[in-house]
Amino acid sequence: QVQLQESGPGLVKPSQMLSLTCTVSGASITTNYYGWTWIRQPPGKGLEWMGAIAYDGNTYYSPSLMSRTSISRDTSKNQFSLQLSSVTPEDTAVYYCARGLSIWSAVYDYWGQGTQVTVSS
Repeated sequence: QVQLQESGPGLVKPSQMLSLTCTVSGASITTNYYGWTWIRQPPGKGLEWMGAIAYDGNTYYSPSLMSRTSISRDTSKNQFSLQLSSVTPEDTAVYYCARGLSIWSAVYDYWGQGTQVTVSS
């Protein structure tokens, strides 16, 4: 059974960096051809695709967030991480990690439970 679990601080101050980690069990993040993805949902809004890291380590970002987003991985721990810089209250959201059937797929077969991140001073 594949499981994903997000972890990180629930409260971040404006202008600081948001850092989250997704720990994966039951599957390797280096297995062809999955895309390990970060998705968020602001309050009252729909899901927003933020970016993904492919099985081969290549990264892809939403154009609207590219300048502030970095996704990396630690294959020894089977984890991938999100960093979002210069956060504002508009970055308040539930953040999810998910496994895409490929880096470009909009089909996600496994999701983390989500973690609430609030940006506030």
